[in-house]
Amino acid sequence: MRVSHLDLSDPAFVADPYPALAELRATAPMVWHEPTGRWLATTHAAVSATLRDRSLGRLWTDWEPVDQMEPFNTLHRNQMMESEPPEHTRLRRLVAAAFGRGHVERMRPRIETLAADMVAELDGAFDVLADYAEPMPVFVIADLLGVPREDHERLRDWSQAIVHMYEPGVDDATRAAAVQASTDFADYVRAVVESRRDDLGDDLVSDLIRERTTGDDARLSDDELVASVVLLLNAGHEASVNVFGNGIHALLSHRDQLARVLAGEVSVETALEELIRFDAPLQLFERTATRDVEIAGEVVTEGTKVACLMGSANRDADAFDAPDAFDVGRDPNPHVGFGMGLHFCLGAPLARLELQISLRTLLDRFPDLALTGTAPRRPTWVLRGYQSIEVTA
Repeated sequence: MRVSHLDLSDPAFVADPYPALAELRATAPMVWHEPTGRWLATTHAAVSATLRDRSLGRLWTDWEPVDQMEPFNTLHRNQMMESEPPEHTRLRRLVAAAFGRGHVERMRPRIETLAADMVAELDGAFDVLADYAEPMPVFVIADLLGVPREDHERLRDWSQAIVHMYEPGVDDATRAAAVQASTDFADYVRAVVESRRDDLGDDLVSDLIRERTTGDDARLSDDELVASVVLLLNAGHEASVNVFGNGIHALLSHRDQLARVLAGEVSVETALEELIRFDAPLQLFERTATRDVEIAGEVVTEGTKVACLMGSANRDADAFDAPDAFDVGRDPNPHVGFGMGLHFCLGAPLARLELQISLRTLLDRFPDLALTGTAPRRPTWVLRGYQSIEVTA
């Protein structure tokens, strides 16, 4: 089935993509999108098959002009999210080994203290995104990496400039900002690494350096170490902010569901999974066929891209009862929010921990939290979120 009318950058689609995504699912599990020259996987089954099939991989292609885009390209060329085995296997094993030294549980008391301190400074009316959700994950990543919290604004700005490149139709200004941010971010991380080499601690950068300096040819290169740190912040920040923002807005817009969480009928842990599913923070994730492969009855030829529509998969009636309903007690909840297969999000345990603590702490302090008006959306779709969410406590 071919589709030519759908404009993924149309403001009306960006504002509410779910009706159009429902039409796509009703059309076919795999739809050829003429404007972008790629397949769209629309159903939970088609998205799952695409994410799990090893014939479809993450194949990085440098942005052009290459000399101008090199700082941006270097960060992506050397990170595990943009690679396939054997490189992906090596990179993920090394980063996972560093993570596996107890960093998630080590962060629990720090996140609990951080959330309590931040909530204590909130009162009356505030923007729950700007004043709580946006700085929180950067503070967490800063603590994890062992860098100063006061650098959070720079880290956040660099991250946002880089991830703006993942939207369709980026302009020259967006490219230039991403290149500058990539340069500044990489320089910052290299300086941190150099300062840490002779004074290793219990932070993640120190453990990545240990992975860099032990073993044989399988160890991390300097470029890979830098790219891994940047990836952790970019993925951790953008996903966490949008999950929290989209989720808290859904909760405050569905007072009956909020009441279930406040009363303890539904745990925060269970509710969080519905917050991730209901309004997906990552709406699209691409794969490229490394050989001809059949997905949901369609042959994807070698070199052709498949765009997994994650938000569409999360609203598929074949996978979820009443998929357009917001149900905090939904269980099981097989959403695709953290991906599947080889590229399943390595930081998922930390993201879940951070989001559970930050949500629980906010609701415990402000059980009467309420929206004060219409929250404006960001003008992006791939990374879906709000610009601000004004609330009263």
